[in-house]
Amino acid sequence: MLPAANRLRSSREFADAVRTGRRVGRGTVVVHLKISIDQPGTVEAPGCVMSAPRAGFVVSKAVGGAVVRNKVKRRLRHLVASRLSAYPMGTTLVVRALPAAARAPFDQLSTDLDAALAAAARPRRPREGS
Repeated sequence: MLPAANRLRSSREFADAVRTGRRVGRGTVVVHLKISIDQPGTVEAPGCVMSAPRAGFVVSKAVGGAVVRNKVKRRLRHLVASRLSAYPMGTTLVVRALPAAARAPFDQLSTDLDAALAAAARPRRPREGS
C-alpha cells in the first residue's frame, strides 16, 4: 500500500497530471508522468514546498466488475510503490489500467508498467523541421 504522502487524492491533482504530464501507453496500462523539477529552466517559487512523489490510479468499469477492478488496482499499487522512490520530489504519476489488465498476469503488468515509465521519463526528441 502506498503511504498517504504518496497518494493523489483530488480530482484536480489527477486532471493536472493527465493534462500536463507525458502520456505513454503499453499493452495493459497508460501512464501520465509529470516531473515538475530537475527540468531545464524550472524555477521553484520562493517558499514553495515540494511534495514527495505521488501516484494515483484509474481503473474504469471497462476493465471489469468491482472485484476485478480492485484486484488490478492492488497489483498496480504494489508495482508502483516499489518504483516511486526513484523519482524526484514533486513528481506526479497517474496509471490508467486498460481492459487487457484484467486478464494479464502480474509479470506482464510489471513489464508494461516499466516500459511505459521508461518511455515517459525519456527526454523528448526535438521535432524534425522545427
